Amino acid sequence: MPALLLLAVVGFAAQLVDGALGMAYGVTSTTLLLAIGTNPAAASATIHLSEIGTTLVSGFSHWRFGNVDWKVVLRIGVPGAIGAFVGATVLSHLATDTAKPVMSTILLALGVYILIRFTLFGLRKDRLGLPLRKRFLAPLGLFAGFVDATGGGGWGPVGTPALLASGRIEPRKVIGSIDTSEFLVALAASLGFLFALGSQGVNPVWVAALLIGGVLAAPLAAWLVRKIPARILGSAVGGLIVLTNVRTLIRGEWVGLADTPAEGLILGAIAIVWAGAIAWSVRAYRNELALEAATVTADDEALLDVETVGAARPAS
Repeated sequence: MPALLLLAVVGFAAQLVDGALGMAYGVTSTTLLLAIGTNPAAASATIHLSEIGTTLVSGFSHWRFGNVDWKVVLRIGVPGAIGAFVGATVLSHLATDTAKPVMSTILLALGVYILIRFTLFGLRKDRLGLPLRKRFLAPLGLFAGFVDATGGGGWGPVGTPALLASGRIEPRKVIGSIDTSEFLVALAASLGFLFALGSQGVNPVWVAALLIGGVLAAPLAAWLVRKIPARILGSAVGGLIVLTNVRTLIRGEWVGLADTPAEGLILGAIAIVWAGAIAWSVRAYRNELALEAATVTADDEALLDVETVGAARPAS
């Protein structure tokens, strides 16, 4: 029972982050399942089965809050489903000893990307309204879907930053559209795993626990996307993913530094960098708020000056 409660809490927290940030449900949940010794293919299958329900509820919630661009959903979601099905098939045929470090390496790379992207660059907002082309969305969806299935997560970490970096769609619609299209990706990946593995290694109780936690969090996350500072949350989640997967690699046969002083030094150094990244993001976010407030004040003063001059000018 404690393990199932923990999985439900993880599902809730992961969906809360994913729904507010547009990424990290699969990466966070898969990282935990790998840490407790789950087979990589079974871990990814478990996550994607639970995501069928969480993404359906999340997509509906985002739609109700006006956070979805349906053209983007279809243009990125269908290629994403194809990539996810292929990725699930590939991962299912890898030996466990090979798959686990490969998956942890993919998750580590995604975690580093999230950490750097949100800590140093924040969100781009200067190209809103420009159209997103199929020749950009289709390859992006295909690649993101493949990474998502083979890494146990990656749809959001690949798709969300790419759409945000384009600056052509407002952040809340990026997150809502990515979360909604992920339903197609989760469904295709689940079918790929079921065709290749059957139900081998997939615990339906674990799926249900993750699903319940995620479904409870989805509506709250869709509301929070308008409120929560994505820059700070991105730094926090990215650092957690990096720390956890570096630990998995260190304790594996590839590196072999388990229970050595080097392990403590490496993890301690990452923790310090992580804390610094969060502090940097908090400071940058406060500076952004101060700059916006100063800009509004300056605009109001300029408007007041114009109105004052107009009122003082004698009527002709």
